Amino acid sequence: MNYKFQTEHNQYSLGPQLSTSIIRALISINAALFLIRYLMVGQFDMLNLGLSSDPRLWQPITYMFIHGDFFHIFMNMFVLWMFGTEMESVWGSKKFLQYYLITGVGSGLIWLLFNYGNNYSVLIGASGAIYGILLAYGLMFPNRKVLIYFLFPIKVKYFVAILALISFVSSIDTTGSNISHLTHLSGMVIGFFYLKFPSFKSRSSILISNKIIESKQRKIDKRKANTVLLQKKVDKLLDRVSEKGFDSLSSDEKDQLYIYSKRIGRDIKKD
Repeated sequence: MNYKFQTEHNQYSLGPQLSTSIIRALISINAALFLIRYLMVGQFDMLNLGLSSDPRLWQPITYMFIHGDFFHIFMNMFVLWMFGTEMESVWGSKKFLQYYLITGVGSGLIWLLFNYGNNYSVLIGASGAIYGILLAYGLMFPNRKVLIYFLFPIKVKYFVAILALISFVSSIDTTGSNISHLTHLSGMVIGFFYLKFPSFKSRSSILISNKIIESKQRKIDKRKANTVLLQKKVDKLLDRVSEKGFDSLSSDEKDQLYIYSKRIGRDIKKD
């Protein structure tokens, strides 16, 4: 996939005209999930879709579509619309979506690398992919100008460099912050290597595939270990039944024997 970095035909980037198909789809999915979470709070655990320190197979993707509050989703979707629409128009929907997912999933996996085993951390939000888009826009249109707070003009290349510097400095010390600056920085770094070094594309795809396979294998190994433990408990109860009869078990032990046996049978079917 070859990307061409075009020269600027507009001096200012005040915003795109109409959102493109992938942009509309991404914004719609994010908005729908945010609304569901808002309306069904306490009834529908959306954090199960966030990226946990012991991730499920789908979480490196689904975490990008879950947001904490209105300001969180509004800023991410606004930047996605403002800078992503033109990128999709230039690259095409397929290539744009591929880049969006690579930077989003990749930055999530880097966060996971630094937070694995921390049971109190859950990552949500599209910021990794959003910062990847900002990086790509800065490479494509470096001399365009954006208006900070709609008042102060600054060239995109300087704007992106400032964001990268802030993310780098902030990622060093995250004490007391619920913002993952490491994810922001990772999205930009992955985007840079992905666009500038063609060989990185295939390597990053292999890395993501390997991480997914490793995560799936950890789940299998954990389930097998639990099955072995349950089997030992079942064997112990069955030994007592063979020696003293079924009535020698208490009501709790009878329930345990039934539940453990059922769970072992279910795990064997999965394997």
